[in-house]
Amino acid sequence: MARPKTKPLTERELEVMHAFWRAAAQGQEATAAQVRDELATAGRDLAYTTVATLVRILCDKGFLQQTNQERPFTYRPLRSFDEVSGSLVGDLVERLFGGQREQLLLRLLEERQLTPTERAVLEQILRDANSDSKNTKN
Repeated sequence: MARPKTKPLTERELEVMHAFWRAAAQGQEATAAQVRDELATAGRDLAYTTVATLVRILCDKGFLQQTNQERPFTYRPLRSFDEVSGSLVGDLVERLFGGQREQLLLRLLEERQLTPTERAVLEQILRDANSDSKNTKN
């Protein structure tokens, strides 16, 4: 059964999710206070109550899960960065570019010239995609 469509993330909710994804990448869960401190260190000084409210909202939206019953409460992401970013990009392509991915690519390339590193990454992605499509035909 397909996962029901979730409400989009606000900019602040996305900032909080990034902190939880970083913790998860290190095999850790995090508290609202730890996330608040990480955001403050990065120059985004939010009140603890603001972060705690955002964490509650993210739980309600199905992005985070509380993992314990005693204070301080710890949380882990229920949805991965890849899943959320894929959904956001897909939504952007549908809403802004009418489902035409090539229009997104053209807009990205018009915005600024690719660096040599970006060009190399893009070329590798295209080679891999071409290789994958050849392997599935055989």
